[in-house]
This record gives sequence, C-alpha cells and structure tokens, in this order.
Amino acid sequence: MTTVTNLGFPRIGARRELKHALESYWRGETDAAQLLATAAALRARHWRLQREAGVDVPPSNDFSLYDQVLDTAFLFDAIPERYRALAGRSPLQAYFAMARGLQRDGVDLHALEMTKWFDTNYHYLVPELQQGQAFALRDNKPLAEYREAEALGIQTRPVLLGPVSFLLLSKTTDGSNPLGLLDNLLPAYVQLLAELKQAGVDWVQLDEPVLVQDLDADAHKAFQHAYAVLADVARPQILVATYFGALEDNLSLATSLPVDGLHVDLVRAPEQLDAVLEALPFSRVLSLGLVNGRNIWRSALDNALLLARYARGRRGSDKLWLAPSCSLLHTPVDLVHEKKLDPELRGWLAFSRQKLQELRTLADALDGKPEAEAGLAEAREAIESRRRSPRVHNAGVKARLAALTTAEATRVTPHAQRQVLQARALRLPAFPTTTIGSFPQTQEVREARARHKSGKLASADYDAFLANQTEHCVRVQEQIGLDVLVHGEFERSDMVEYFGEQLDGFAFTSNGWVQSYGSRCVKPPVIYGDVSRPVPMTVRWSQYAQSLTDKPMKGMLTGPVTVLQWSFVRDDQPRADTCRQIALALRDEVQDLEAAGIRAIQIDEPALREGLPLRRAQWQAYLDWAVEAFRISASGVDDATQIHTHMCYAQFNDIIEAVAALDADVISIETSRSRMELLDAFARFDYPNQIGPGVYDIHSPRVPDTSEMVELLRKASAVLPPQKLWVNPDCGLKTRGWPETRAALEAMVEAARTLRSERSAA
Repeated sequence: MTTVTNLGFPRIGARRELKHALESYWRGETDAAQLLATAAALRARHWRLQREAGVDVPPSNDFSLYDQVLDTAFLFDAIPERYRALAGRSPLQAYFAMARGLQRDGVDLHALEMTKWFDTNYHYLVPELQQGQAFALRDNKPLAEYREAEALGIQTRPVLLGPVSFLLLSKTTDGSNPLGLLDNLLPAYVQLLAELKQAGVDWVQLDEPVLVQDLDADAHKAFQHAYAVLADVARPQILVATYFGALEDNLSLATSLPVDGLHVDLVRAPEQLDAVLEALPFSRVLSLGLVNGRNIWRSALDNALLLARYARGRRGSDKLWLAPSCSLLHTPVDLVHEKKLDPELRGWLAFSRQKLQELRTLADALDGKPEAEAGLAEAREAIESRRRSPRVHNAGVKARLAALTTAEATRVTPHAQRQVLQARALRLPAFPTTTIGSFPQTQEVREARARHKSGKLASADYDAFLANQTEHCVRVQEQIGLDVLVHGEFERSDMVEYFGEQLDGFAFTSNGWVQSYGSRCVKPPVIYGDVSRPVPMTVRWSQYAQSLTDKPMKGMLTGPVTVLQWSFVRDDQPRADTCRQIALALRDEVQDLEAAGIRAIQIDEPALREGLPLRRAQWQAYLDWAVEAFRISASGVDDATQIHTHMCYAQFNDIIEAVAALDADVISIETSRSRMELLDAFARFDYPNQIGPGVYDIHSPRVPDTSEMVELLRKASAVLPPQKLWVNPDCGLKTRGWPETRAALEAMVEAARTLRSERSAA
C-alpha cells in the first residue's frame, strides 16, 4: 500500500482562530492558559482533518504560536542575553518578546530581525548567535506535541528544522561563521532525537531546505559531519525534507547522507526525478512532492500519477511515499468554507484539505483501487474547463502586451535632473519626513468595512465615514509636522486585495487566509485570467486628501511584482507575462493620479527580493523582467513627479544593482530591526537616488524615543550623503494603534529636526 504523508499544515485555523487568540492574549483580555488551550484545540482539529482527508502519517511540531524558526531557537536555548532574565521568569513572554519586542514596566527589548522564508511571503525570525554560543534542549516541544497526537490515537511524524539549515538561516552578531557552531549544536539534536526514540517515535522529519540553494564547500562539510554524528546515535528514522526547488549540484550530497529517507519537490522541479532515483540508495524511502504546497490550483493528477508510477516501477511501493511539494503552511485550510465563490472558479481550486485528498486519490490509483478513477476524472474535467474558459483570456490585454516597447519602461531624464525639478515642485526641507502609507486600521474602521460589505451600512454612509477618517488622518499628520502626507488607506483592507478587487482577471475568497508572520494573516487574491484595469482605483481618495492640505500628498499603489508575489498566480502562462499585464494596469493608474494633481506617487515593491530565484544562475532572468515591470508602471509621468517605492525585510546586497535600475526617485527600506545594517549595501554601491531608511520598527508595539531615532539617522548620515536621506518608519502603520503611532511619529519628526539643526551648524 502506498503511504500518504504531509510535511506541514496551516497553523492559523480556517477562520484565523490562532490570530484572534494571540491578539486577545497580547491585549491582556485572555491569559496564557486560554491561549494554549486554543492552540491545543487547533492541533487536534488539524490532525483529525488530515487523517480524514486520507493522510496516513500527519506531521506534528509543525504548529507554532509565532514562527517555526523562532521555535527552533527557543527549543535549543539560542536566546540572546537581553531576553534571558525574562525567559527565566516567563518563557512565553520571552518568546513573544523575541518575536515582537517588549516595552513595559521599565523593560525595553528590541525584537529579533525578521526576513522572508526563501522565496515566499512568509516571514521568519532570524536567530541571533555568536562565537562560542552554547545550546541546550529546553522544554521538549516536539515530544510534547507528539504525545498530544498519540493521546488522540494518531501517530505522527515530528517535524524540525535541520541543524545545518538552522545555522545558515541564523545571523551572528560578531560576524563569525554560524557553521562554526555546529559541534555546539549537535548534542542538543542528539538528546532530542534520543528522547523521541525513547517515546516510541518511528520517524522524524528534518527540514533542510537550504539543500536547494547554492552551497559552498563549508556547507557541504557541515552536512556530512552533522548527519554522520546523527547516524551514530539511538534515534528514530530520519527523513530529510527538501523543497522549493531542485537539488542540482547538491544531489550527491543529499543522497549520500546517512539517513533513512529523502523528500524532493517534483512540482517546482519534476525534471530531477530520474537523477534522484539513480542516486538515492535503494534501501531508503523516497518521498515524492507531487501536489503544489504553494498555490491553490487543482493538480493535474494524470501527470502526477505518471511520475509516481515511474518512481514505483524503479523502487517498488514499500519505499515510496506521496506528499505535497512542501509544507501546506502557504495555502488556506479548506475550500469547503468558500460558499460565495463562483462555482466554475471554485471547481478549479484546491486548498490544503483538498490537496491531501488529491494525494489520497493518487495513492489509491497507484494501488489499483477502482474508486480512484472518479477523482482522476473530476480533476481532468476541472483542468479542461479552466483551459477552455473565455473568462481566462482577453485578446485586448494580449495585444497591448505584444505592442509594449522599451520606451514605455524608461524615464529618459536622469534622476539628478529630475530631483531638481521635484525639489522645486514639492518645496521640502533637508531630511524630509513621511510615512509608508497606511495609518491605524482601528476596530471602528474594520467594523465599518465589514458592515458595508454585508450591506448593513449604505454606500453613502460608508463614504462619509471614510472621508471623516481621511480628514482626521491628514489633520494629525499636519499637527505632527510631517512633510509629505498620505491619505491613510482606510478604504483598503489589504495592499494587494484592494487593487485586485478592482482589476479584471482577479477573484477573491472569503476564508482563503494564509499566515504572513505571527498573527498577521493575508487573503491572497486569485489571478485566474488576463489582467486589466476597467476604471481608476485610487484617484478619488488621493485627490480628496490633497484637497484638504497644502502639503504634498503621496498617491499609494502596490507594485506589479508585489501584486504578483502576494497573489495565487495562474500557472498556465509565464509569471513574467502576468507581471507585465499588472504593470500596464498600474501605469494607467499612475498617469491618472498625476493628472489629478498628485505629484508624489509611491509604488511599493516589498516583494522584489522575495521573488528572487533560489539559484544564482536564474537571478538575472527574473530581475530583468521584474525591473522592467516596475519601470513600465512608473515611467509614464513627467520629470517633476516624484516616484517612490518601498521595500522591507529583505537582504539587498545581492540585488542592489537591480534596486538602482528601478530608477525610483526615493526608496524607503526597513533598517530599524537591523540597526541600519542594511544600509551598508547602498553605501558600498553608491546608490544614486534618494533613500529613506526606516527609523523605527512598526511590527513591534514598542515606541522608540527621539534619541534612538537620532542615533539611527546619524549612523545613516555617516554612510550616505545627508542630501539623499529621507526620514520614515520602516513599514505601514495599519496594525498599530493611534496613541503609539502619534507618539512615535512625533519623536520621528523631532529626530529629523535635530539632524537638520546639526547639519546647519556643521
């Protein structure tokens, strides 16, 4: 019988139960016991759901209250010194302080740095390590959750980030090589595995996703050494899981590790199957990633079945497992909750539960069970329906894309000359202050939006409410003394969803939630067809806000690459073509904003770095079309119109030339969590345009004081010409409350004034 397994399941719940429990706990409305009870109930529900969907061996320890990398650091006591006293008193508070920071009762702790998990929109917390770092096994969470499932009568496979990936995904505060800590770390893994073995665990899954990236000789040696140590101890059988790409030059390394099984991603890299079958010893289990853990389209089961049958013919069924390509963390929980979705479109989709059912169908077909044929036939029909559907294809969009010229992606006048015209038009001081775009989305705002969507609040009344919120936001910014204002985005639920709702070719779910970080969940739009813009999307509210003030008002748009990356993208044409279609739609919007008198327009691209392929050899092809798409959207304006962009939680060293090639007049970036470290790339490259390094972390509830921001701005001024610097937070303010937002922005404006005074006195 063919075994169906799963690498990981969404942790937030179908209706974001974990989000609500976390935020209630953080607000002090519920206690730790209530939070942990909700978490336990979700785990039990999800294990049962997976078994009902046909999974033979579901995972455990894939659940997290915030992030799985943070969990690993906490599990092995990789807790930076600043959190240690708190960890001794309250481990749960220390855990959340590492994730979010803490500012209360005289305690002021910065959060760990946060960055993207490979090429996804999931953010992980970056562990802080240092030379000589000691590790020790703290409370054994993997064992505890295994026993939870066992008490329910469900045998699971504990999941853990592997030792080499853990170290390579960490940062050292002293610049030392994190792999130098491997021998310090391995005894903690050995102890963990021994305790799991003693508890009766048969298999453990060690995720080593860095095996699909370019690795140097040190990393190869680290893998060989780590798994040689783990092979020589009492332990469960080990499945090493790789995903998000092909093993390529790491194939011989991965298949030679002394472990008991290997998982490979055959959705991203089906071409690697032959080489894996040839290289992997016959005695080892091969786990085939056959359904897409990153997207929501139904699988082409006939194609997947061909791969599975080919592999079984080479290895037999005893050593063959079927699984998703990666953890299902990146897909919504269950399509059954989508009652309002168009039936035709709904028939094309598969969420996490449905993907597991697809795997069960494949396994049954592989085992010759006649009941599998109905599932295979249903999949064929859905895929053919999608291929034929006229709603997918728009001849006008395709014609416009085919006629696109290089000139439409170029601002002819160099930035230095544009800057002179823009300074004259906007009349800004040195170190101009602004924000990234959104202001607090209070409970009142969210409730009004929900009432309007449900028909309980008339459109005229909702518009009046939004106008009032917008005016209040403008007045607050004026009182604070900001130089370039924003309208606050109260009409927007999400920076991608809002635009997708107004573009042709997009569809939306009711409960298609996925986790971005912590309690932050997003509901990605579904791009099912050719994209176009029927009518202006943002002009009305930007124009209204500008009418309220004499100060410059920024128009706020989400860039084409980010719309692409943060959506569930159609898989029936190249991603580059879809991105260019989005860019053309945004180009029309930019030109309409300019015509309405908006002289500063921000086109956010926080996902540009996220979309970078995991292999360096593929980078340039991606960067070429990604940069082109941004420039298509931005290049239709006059020289005096200032184009901004924003990027956050990304390492810029590798793509700094592409960032410059965007030719945005001003870029704002996240630098507060890294304490301005990310500016080094811009300084070494001699970035030619203007830059706003974020001076406070909006993802943390702590409010930095003026002196802290002044220190960061002085660090920025030491590496970049002051005339290039802007002053801003590191991201939008929608998740924050008004009191903390106002206090932080007042401190930020005062910090800018301090720098202006220092520059004048110099």
